[in-house]
Amino acid sequence: MLVAVPLAPAVAARRPAKVAAKAAKPKPRPPVETVRDRAVAAALRAEAGGWLARVYAGRGYRALWSRDVRIGPAADTLLGYLGTADLDNLDPSSYDVAKLRARIAAARGGDPVAVARADLALSDAFARFVRDQRKARDVGMIWGDPALKPKRPKPETVLRAATFPPSFAAYVTKMAWMSPRYVELRTLSAQARRGGIDPASLARLRRNMDRARLLPGPWTRHVEVDASSGRLWFYEAGEQKGTMRVVVGTRETQTPMLAGTLQWAILNPYWNVPDYLVRKNVAVKILSGRTLASMKMEALSDWSADARPIPADRIDWRAVAAGKRDLRVRELPGPVNSMGKVKFLFPNKEGIYLHDTPNRALLAKSDRHFSNGCIRLEDAPRLARWLMGRPFDPGTKPERAVALTAPTPVYLTYLTATAGAGQRLAFRDDVYGRDG
Repeated sequence: MLVAVPLAPAVAARRPAKVAAKAAKPKPRPPVETVRDRAVAAALRAEAGGWLARVYAGRGYRALWSRDVRIGPAADTLLGYLGTADLDNLDPSSYDVAKLRARIAAARGGDPVAVARADLALSDAFARFVRDQRKARDVGMIWGDPALKPKRPKPETVLRAATFPPSFAAYVTKMAWMSPRYVELRTLSAQARRGGIDPASLARLRRNMDRARLLPGPWTRHVEVDASSGRLWFYEAGEQKGTMRVVVGTRETQTPMLAGTLQWAILNPYWNVPDYLVRKNVAVKILSGRTLASMKMEALSDWSADARPIPADRIDWRAVAAGKRDLRVRELPGPVNSMGKVKFLFPNKEGIYLHDTPNRALLAKSDRHFSNGCIRLEDAPRLARWLMGRPFDPGTKPERAVALTAPTPVYLTYLTATAGAGQRLAFRDDVYGRDG
């Protein structure tokens, strides 16, 4: 259910050569360097110092914001970001936009030195803005992999990252150093402030933006899961490579905000039934006349790797149901196994993982809060192909561990803010009660 934002009181095999040539995409040609570009490069060499000198030297002192002594449109985009930095809960006055505009105005005459100085000033302001924008706030994220905990990047690192994509202008325009989730929320924030937003909704929106602030941009290979919308995305090389529905935790068994690194795929997995389900579900069914075999399950002697199966008739099921005996029960691999054909593991103390599911009906629902906290995938084979870097073939061997081609970060977040009717800011039900 979406809740519209209340308005503020005042505003309410080899192919033939011809075919191959036709299918091949032409490689983009590098821009032709003009005499004036070389003049600007010489001025940049003379004017740049410190970390800016190191970044520009690494690119042969080619300008970033100008071409043929003309400041490009990316500069106007940046000025727009800086002038609306309050949308990021930042102070626009700290970026001295007036001074930047003066630098750009001085460069319009075409003097190489003036162009170089404007280019350097824009790069410096850009690095400061990105560093401030990415500054992490405490939102209750659990860092299963401490290496993922964000550290404020150095200015040099920020600018070098921006020079890597093929189009610097597109990188700036798309705000590609931030998660697409954050960019969407920032756009909604701007729109909401123009139709008017009440203080409570603004505070709720900012909490959502602070969660989204922790997510990487699309140039970082990673997986995102939003437990509010029940949706997953994965990114690489600046592009969204896929998205799908997911089933996430209930209000009582919530999917935590958690970041870790996916390392293993388990093909044809067993499912170790949680203790409370063994007591409340399995044991009760056995006492009612069901058998473990009919439920495609087995009981084991302990939780070690060398555990032995225990015959069901040797188990005191009344003691299990009463909570007087702990018992390890696992569901066997197969078409009805709750884990489906594959699960993806990342180290974390919460016991959370991503997995396939045979229960497709829940994925068709608009509200998908039904799991015990783990994430059930709509299209696990598709995600497996991307994570493993090869066609997905689970085979028949049970519980087969396969290392992923590249360890991949996964971020589990919770974003209730979304675009409602007419692309206006709205909020989904706060199922987990995290918005305050």
